[in-house]
Amino acid sequence: MIEDWRQRRAAKRITSGDGRALKRFRWWQLPLRALFYLPLPDGDGRQTVYAVDIPRRTDPEGGKARAHLYLDGRHHAESKLPAAFPVGGGTIEVAISAFGLKRCHYVTATGAQHGLLPDPKSAEGRRARVEREHPTLSRSISFLSVLILLIGVGLNLLQLAEPISQIPPIAENVGTFASPVRLPIWLNFALAVGAILGSTERALRLRYSVLDQAGK
Repeated sequence: MIEDWRQRRAAKRITSGDGRALKRFRWWQLPLRALFYLPLPDGDGRQTVYAVDIPRRTDPEGGKARAHLYLDGRHHAESKLPAAFPVGGGTIEVAISAFGLKRCHYVTATGAQHGLLPDPKSAEGRRARVEREHPTLSRSISFLSVLILLIGVGLNLLQLAEPISQIPPIAENVGTFASPVRLPIWLNFALAVGAILGSTERALRLRYSVLDQAGK
């Protein structure tokens, strides 16, 4: 029931496209744009190619980011995010976080999920190439991003627990907590930057969890 409600709500955000051609990805658009593809066979034995173009900026009119769906190179539809575009045999679901994409998947009518293919020139495509051509390096980067997030979130939670525990109702019922960690401002800032970089790296691989939410 909840999923049906979400689908109906997402459908209301979709507007028809204007038929314009899909522009090629340029290197200088790395921090400004994400582009993914979904090739699907149609009933005539041919292949239909969907493309999802996500500018990394908010819509000046609505104040929210938008996803644009292209069909065989032509603008087919657009939607505020999160988006759910009905396509052949299923739905393309797109969602973002504060650090980038957290979802760009094709969900079939049977519930199977498949990630879309990033444009090779995009940041997501370049990160996928590292994972494909240098798996050991990729795993090291992934491990480091999670480690930085764990350290940053853990230390910040310890420091936040102390002032929160001093709120009168909490102090009276639970008691106060003295943080064993007191970091200088510069180190707190460095941890925050590290957490942002770690979550951004994970977003390039469309990884998102409670850890990334806490890092925000």
